[in-house]
Amino acid sequence: MSLFGTTSGFGTSGTSMFGSATTDNHNPMKDIEVTSSPDDSIGCLSFSPPTLPGNFLIAGSWANDVRCWEVQDSGQTIPKAQQMHTGPVLDVCWSDDGSKVFTASCDKTAKMWDLGSNQAIQIAQHDAPVKTIHWIKAPNYSCVMTGSWDKTLKFWDTRSSNPMMVLQLPERCYCADVIYPMAVVATAERGLIVYQLENQPSEFRRIESPLKHQHRCVAIFKDKQNKPTGFALGSIEGRVAIHYINPPNPAKDNFTFKCHRSNGTNTSAPQDIYAVNGIAFHPVHGTLATVGSDGRFSFWDKDARTKLKTSEQLDQPISACCFNHNGNIFAYASSYDWSKVRTPGPAPGAPRQQSQALGSEGLGLSCDSSQDSHVSLGRSPSPPCKGKLQDFLKWLWGFSTAFGQNPAHRKCSASVSHYGLLCSWAQKHRQAGGCTL
Repeated sequence: MSLFGTTSGFGTSGTSMFGSATTDNHNPMKDIEVTSSPDDSIGCLSFSPPTLPGNFLIAGSWANDVRCWEVQDSGQTIPKAQQMHTGPVLDVCWSDDGSKVFTASCDKTAKMWDLGSNQAIQIAQHDAPVKTIHWIKAPNYSCVMTGSWDKTLKFWDTRSSNPMMVLQLPERCYCADVIYPMAVVATAERGLIVYQLENQPSEFRRIESPLKHQHRCVAIFKDKQNKPTGFALGSIEGRVAIHYINPPNPAKDNFTFKCHRSNGTNTSAPQDIYAVNGIAFHPVHGTLATVGSDGRFSFWDKDARTKLKTSEQLDQPISACCFNHNGNIFAYASSYDWSKVRTPGPAPGAPRQQSQALGSEGLGLSCDSSQDSHVSLGRSPSPPCKGKLQDFLKWLWGFSTAFGQNPAHRKCSASVSHYGLLCSWAQKHRQAGGCTL
């Protein structure tokens, strides 16, 4: 029986195998909080495609699981099912018909989850964690694209255990996006590659990064003819670049802007600078949302080059975000986001030590990982450390491979016990000044 035909995958309303519902202690805007959020940091979100009736939300977490909820028009969220990896889940995506979910994990594998049968099978294998996964639907082929820290981009026919194609990357894959016929992959050492997917995937262009610090997230945007025409790229330095592939005037059309900083962006005063953890474009209006380690989300009009709205500040980072297929629901995850890493500390009860982890270009990031996290849903608004990075990633990977066995990790996850997912509805964040749905 299909999961979508049942009322809930986990018994009667109010309870589920996911555990108890989260509270609104970390939800200052009173957005709708998704019930039964994961038990560890949420790293990725994805809404179902328009081919499915209703809205279904997928989230992957550092608890090694992938969860599915139905989001009803009333705002109620119903847990439907979950699947497991043996390592943290770093990325998720849907097939175009909504029947399958694809998941990428630190366990070096990718899986295909058939939501009709609630069965998951391995479809991909890498030599290092799989950081990104995307479904490609072309006129002459369909496949799954996986990007890994093993410096490869692989394309998989889900019916075969061997990749259709393997493309070498200059460095580890950090983030990627696909809107046919374009794919964009951002790597370590600020690598940036555009691929064309027509006929068969091939490298189209390597681009000098417009950002000076480590890439964190990328999202492709479309023109008024609904064709992919460029991308937005976010970094750990609280900055986003808008880059067109073939602009009439590159010097004028391509630009960067500051975001996710304390004291605003138009100031010469000292600022706290936070990573941009996610970028999502509104599927109808083309405005974009950014979420950051500062615990805020913001909406922007890239064409007018203006900020539309910034949320109130949550008490911990926002780690991921996405819009549903018609853009009237915006989901975001509040979680410890690993931008600030506390090394294994003293025994419980001993004085706390604060530590620093170096990101790209030697950017120092101090932390205290005692905060909780959660996920919310809401209506979307109307539109109007370079040398140390590899050592840090090796430490982080060693940390994740021992997930559930390493005493230091159990100690850390015990202090980060509340994770959440929230949704925001458009009417709530409606903007004046010509912003209409």
